[in-house]
This record gives sequence, C-alpha cells and structure tokens, in this order.
Amino acid sequence: MSGVEILPAYFEQLDQRPTWRWCGRVEEANVQIVESVGPPSFVGECCDIAASDGVLHRAEVIGFRGPNVLVMPLDTTQGIQYGDPVLALGKVSTFPVGREMAGRVFNAFGRPIDDKPFKKSTQIRPVDAVAPHPLEREPIREVLSTGVCAIDSMLTVGRGQRVGIMGGSGVGKSTLIGMMARNTAADIIVVGLVGERGREVREFVEEALGEEGRRRSIVIVSTSDESPLLRMRAAMAATTVAEYHASVGNDVLLVIDSLTRYAMASREVGLAAGQPPATKGYPPSVFAGLARLVERAGNFRTGSITAFYTVLMEGDDQQDPIVDATRSLLDGHIVLSREMASEAWFPPIDILDSLSRLMPIIISEKHYQKANMVRRLMSVYERSSDLIRIGAYKSGTDLELDYAVRIMPILKTFLTQDVKYQRSFEDNLKQLFALETQ
Repeated sequence: MSGVEILPAYFEQLDQRPTWRWCGRVEEANVQIVESVGPPSFVGECCDIAASDGVLHRAEVIGFRGPNVLVMPLDTTQGIQYGDPVLALGKVSTFPVGREMAGRVFNAFGRPIDDKPFKKSTQIRPVDAVAPHPLEREPIREVLSTGVCAIDSMLTVGRGQRVGIMGGSGVGKSTLIGMMARNTAADIIVVGLVGERGREVREFVEEALGEEGRRRSIVIVSTSDESPLLRMRAAMAATTVAEYHASVGNDVLLVIDSLTRYAMASREVGLAAGQPPATKGYPPSVFAGLARLVERAGNFRTGSITAFYTVLMEGDDQQDPIVDATRSLLDGHIVLSREMASEAWFPPIDILDSLSRLMPIIISEKHYQKANMVRRLMSVYERSSDLIRIGAYKSGTDLELDYAVRIMPILKTFLTQDVKYQRSFEDNLKQLFALETQ
C-alpha cells in the first residue's frame, strides 16, 4: 500500500481522536473487572487500558466504587498490571449501519468475520439508544406473513409486533427462526446471535438462513466465550441496525437469539459492578435493560421492526423469571413443546399455551372464529388426552370430544410443516377455512 493510500486513513483516525484525554491508573484487577483511580468518566463511556506490553485493551465504564472507576474490558484482563494507564475516550459504543452490510456477518465490534472484502460504512449509531416516544408509534394493523402455517393461521403476527419464542434447550428454536427468516415478507432481516456456540454460527448462516435468506440478512455474532459486554452489545447492535433501516422506510425483521443469554450477560455485568442479586440471582437492572431493548422495536411512521426473541425456558419452566418478564413485555409468545418435538411434530408449537395479543385486531372475523374453533377442539382433546391414550375413554360419552378425536389427525397434518417448505399466508388461510370444524 502506498503512502498516498495510507495518509487519508491516518488523518481520518486523527480527526476522531481527542486532543487530550483524562487518564487514570489501574489499582486492582480480577478476571472480569478492572478498578482504577480515575479517570473522570461516565457510565457507558469507552476507555483504553494501555498495558505495559503495548497492547490497548478496549473497555467500558460499568460503575463506580467510591472514588474509583470500575471498567470491564471487552476482551480479557490478561496482561494488565497495577499502575497501567486508563484513558477515557469521551464517547459511547457505536456500530456501523448501512445497506452495504446486507449479506454479511459481523462481530460485536462491527467488523466483518466472513473473510470477504468490505468497504467500511461511514454511518455509525450508538448501540444503546433510547426507545421511541409512545405517541410516535403507529397502530399495528397489517398482517405479516411468516410462511409458517401454525403461526399465520393460529397465532397471526402483525407488522411491527414483538413476539417471544419460548422453549427448552434442543426443541427447535433456532430452526424455527431460520425458517421464518427465509420466508417472512420483510425488506431486510437483522439477526443477532447472542452468546451462540461457535460451532453453530456457520451452520445457522449457511443452513438455517440459506442462500436466499442470507442475501437480505445482516448477521451480528457474539459467541459464548466472549466478554459479557460483547454479548450484550450483539443484541443492542442488531437492534441499532434494525432501527436505521426502519428509519429509511424499510420493513425490518429483527431476530435475537437469545434474549435469555442477553439477560445472563447483563447479570454478569451487574453483579461485577456490585449490584445486589434479586430474583433468582438477577439484579433489578437486568429487567430494566430487557424493557429498554425490546421497546426499541415496533411500528413507526417511516418503517417497522417486527421482532422475534428466543427465550430459553430452563428445565421447560414457564415460571422462570426471564420467561415471565419477557411474556409481560412482548406482544405475544410462541411456546415450543418438548413432548411435541419428541413426537416429530414440527414446528412443535403448543397452540394452547401460545398467544398473539394483536391477532384479534389484524385479522378478519371469519379467520378469528375459525381459529378459535380449532383452538377449542384442541383444548377439548388435551383435557382428556390421558384417558384417550390408555383406552379409558368410551366413544359416545361426549359428542364434542368424539369429534375432536376424529379431527385431531387432520389438525396435526395441517399444523405440521417441513422445514424447507414455505406456505403463503393466503394458502394457509385456505387450508384453515377448508377444515370441517363444528
């Protein structure tokens, strides 16, 4: 590279550097936290820790302990010594945004990790933005097709709605979001893989998204071995990118996998900063952070962000505090059943435990009545399923149950779907209306 090519980049960096910096000194360090005397700074401010070996450790201020500053490095504390300078940068964490990012995979720093040439975006935004004013939101009145029959027909989602996908480990949450990412009618897709296993990142991009889904997707990844701040940043950065595209008039599909790992990373940061554990070890700041994150999605005057958040139910417990908190924050939830998954029922959506709060508003009266009738028949069957399985129920005792038993195989065929098979919203409605329900 010639000197002529280097100089513009050098001067660009020089313009972004302050002419002076507040400086502190490392006083104490452990596995995650560095405590320093100074510099004067604010919570969320970026810092550089200049280690004696010449390495600059980027860090973020997470709190204060008396007159001392608590900073958390984004990589590791290894190599940091007592007395190393801590330099305040006077800025918050930002992330690049732009249409040129489509089809690419980025880490939480905003750097591409797919080994393809990339021209850095000139537009950047803070990763931790304020949610829009409530009166700036537009009512949700338009149906969003996901290509998944069970969702489109029984749990219809509106453009700009926020939905949780809840289930235990290994029941198909990632497979379902990949299926929706390929088939959902959206201008652009933004995926945040938070605390993901490194092995599964490439699998998700190449198999779950596929070539068609990847072309209009921006994937932001932070793996499970990275700093909790980076794991949190992956979710916030994905939301920031979605906000930008919604602001320029696009309908965006935002997928965060998973909100539970975001909460766990937030818990690590909160406990390291000295916050008291409250509900199941989670500090109160975790639940406030969840609300700040999910409130940034919605339907706006210029565009929309339809958001799907996966939530891990530890031990399939629906009363887990994160599950309970997200259920109250979101506009609906889709519960995945381990029992249905074990019976090769895909997607294993438990219709009776799932809910779309906006469905009655955005669909026709005919659609609503038909879906309610299917739900009622499934409920009637479920109440007596144990008796039916052991042969204790005698036909003719309950006419409605008799009918539910006869139609259940038809309903199962209707609600199951191959991962690679897409159905349009209109086709799903036709099949729903074709069901002979009483």
